[in-house]
Formats: sequence, C-alpha cells, structure tokens
Amino acid sequence: MSWSQLQPYFLALGLGLLLGLQREAIKGHRAGIRTFPLITLLGAASAALGGWQMAAALLATAGMLITSAMHPDRKDGAGFTTEIACLLAFVIGAMLNAGHDGVAILLTGCCMLLLQAKKPLHNFSERLSAEDLKAIAKLTLLALVILPLLPNESYGPYSAINPFKIWMMVVLIVGLSLMAYFVSKFIGAEKGTIAAGVLGGLISSTATTVSFSRRAKSEKNMPAGLVATVLMIASTIVFARVLFEIAVVSLDQWFELAYPLLAMMGWMAVISVILFIRTRNEKRTKSEHKPPSDLPAAVIFGLLYAVVLLGVAAANDHLGLQGVYMVAAVSGLTDMDAITLSSAQLVADDKIAVGTAWRSILIGGMANLVFKAAIAIILGPRSLIKPLCIAFSASLLGGIGILLLWP
Repeated sequence: MSWSQLQPYFLALGLGLLLGLQREAIKGHRAGIRTFPLITLLGAASAALGGWQMAAALLATAGMLITSAMHPDRKDGAGFTTEIACLLAFVIGAMLNAGHDGVAILLTGCCMLLLQAKKPLHNFSERLSAEDLKAIAKLTLLALVILPLLPNESYGPYSAINPFKIWMMVVLIVGLSLMAYFVSKFIGAEKGTIAAGVLGGLISSTATTVSFSRRAKSEKNMPAGLVATVLMIASTIVFARVLFEIAVVSLDQWFELAYPLLAMMGWMAVISVILFIRTRNEKRTKSEHKPPSDLPAAVIFGLLYAVVLLGVAAANDHLGLQGVYMVAAVSGLTDMDAITLSSAQLVADDKIAVGTAWRSILIGGMANLVFKAAIAIILGPRSLIKPLCIAFSASLLGGIGILLLWP
C-alpha cells in the first residue's frame, strides 16, 4: 500500500487528535481525545467507500450524537457545540479522502479556535450594546448585501468610476473604523497617551482633533502638552492606516509607494516621541468613541472618493502633475482615505505613475495636518497653539524635504 493511500488516514488521525485534545481539556464533554480521532477516521474510511455507505455512516454518527444530547444526565442549558464539532470532524475526515486536504486543515484550525475561544467570545458578546450591534448590522449591509449587487465595471469619463471598487473602499474604511472602535472599547484608550493617540488615528485623526481640542478648552485641568502629544500621535498613525489601504488596493506597487510615506511616518514618530517624553508626567485622560459605522457618512465618503477619483484622472489628463497635486491638497484637507485609495487604485490600473501617486498622498497628508492645526487653533485653548504648531510645522518641513529630495 502506497503512502498516498495512507496519508488521508494519518491526517485524519492527527486532526482528530487535535480537536479531541481541546475537548478533553474541557471537563464535562462526552466526546474527547479518543472519540474525535475515531470520528475523523470514520469519515475518511466512509469517503473511500463512497455512495450510500458514506451517507449511512454520517446518519449513524448523527443519530448517536442526538441520543447523547438527549441523555438524562445532560445538564440543562448545555449547548450543542461538541455535537456539531463531531459532525464537522466526520466531514473533515471525508474531505481528506476526497483530496481536499487544505480545506480540511483550515476547517480543523477554525473549529479548534472557536472551541477554545468560548470565554472571550461570550464576554465579547455580553459587552456589546444595542448601538454596537446596530453598527455591525450596518457594516454587514454595506459588505454582504450592497457590495455583491454592484457591477464591477468602469463607467463615466476616463473610465474612472467603478461602482464595485468605490463601494469596496467604503466597506474598507467603515470596517477599519469599527475594528478600531472595538479595540478602544475592550482594551481602553484610558491606559495612556500612546493608546489614545493610536486609537484616535485609527478611528479618525480629524475627529480626535476636534474632540481633544474642545475638551482641552472646556476642561481647564487638561494639559496642553498632553493634548498636543495625542494629536501628534494620531496624525502619525494616519500614515500606518494609509500604508495598509495601499496594500489592499495596490499590493504589487506597495514598496514603491510605501518608502517615502514610511519616511514621513518615521519623522513624525520621532517628533511624537519627543513630545511624549516632555509630557509623560502630565495627567492622562481617556478618550471615548461611539460606533463609527454610520451609513450616511459611508455614502458621503463613497461620493467623495468617486469625485476625487474622477478629479485626479481629469487633472492628470488635462493639467498634468500640477493638477493632480492640486486635487490631492484639496481632498486631503478633510480626509486622507479618499486621496489615498483613489491614487493607489489609479496606480494599480496604470493610469498614473508611482511617483505621482505617493506625492499626491503625501501632499494630502500635509494638507490634512494644516486643516487639523486650524481646527485646534479655533476650538482649543491658546496654550495648545504653541506646542501643536511647533510639532506640526516640524512635520510639514520634513514632508517638504521628502517631496523635494526623494528620487
């Protein structure tokens, strides 16, 4: 007998032992380290026989699991997780003998992770509010209902408008913001200035600027240096978010686009560290956020992204580089995502050069710094102006240097 014939059974034994080991460690389950390997082996063997033999084996396994679930010794309120895992183990064994090794291994890993994550998942679900569930439902609507219905074709002038890709960006931004919100909620931005700045940058650096500037003016005991540090860290983290968005949209050109933006991020990180060292002994504050996945805001972003995409394409065609950079500066005043995603998409479609794209993104980021500085000056206390303007001015000087000197 050849190894290729025996391999599915050895894999079935190993995967079954893995699942059984996890169940054995959790007391009170009827199926454990011996039962699961037997079930996966049964699935593999029945798949080799095929036809009605496999169906009969699956029905027999399901019948035994139903009988076990109805046993009088079973505790009231107990779930059916183990029984479902047993049925999945049978299917995993069958898939191994059907040549679907990769999927079977993936299913085993997912199953074990779900079994092991019982407490964290239960704790997570118990702490979700009605507002949180509403935000998740909106994201589901955007990603799983609307997105599949949109055509994945280019329309309009310069073939710059693709409904599917535009809405995919909406889903990306809302998903990132919602993920950052949950990190903030369950880990807590109150643990320090760094956490407040990082989470603020992931959720929205502009919103963070508005929030902290207003609080600094209304709460007289909030140190201006601390607020400047939070806003500087949030603005730095924006570039990490930008790099991730580029990887999603234009992975093949990521390194060419990323190096100058990484340089800008590194320069701003140095400034953030200096500010943090100078303000680390000041009183820490916490930042609170509401779920960000708002449907009207998502639609507005989609429209803005489409306008920027069309504007960059038109500017590139009629005005050359100066027109593209003008659009980048105007778009970046209020939002970095639109110019980032549109530029990366145009690079992926070979409609603009890599150098033009990263310079557009960097110009957008610098314009965004100017806009946030203006917000802080208008909404914040006078004591915030000096430290923030020094930090942001140093950041802008670094950005100008990169624009002029980077090859």
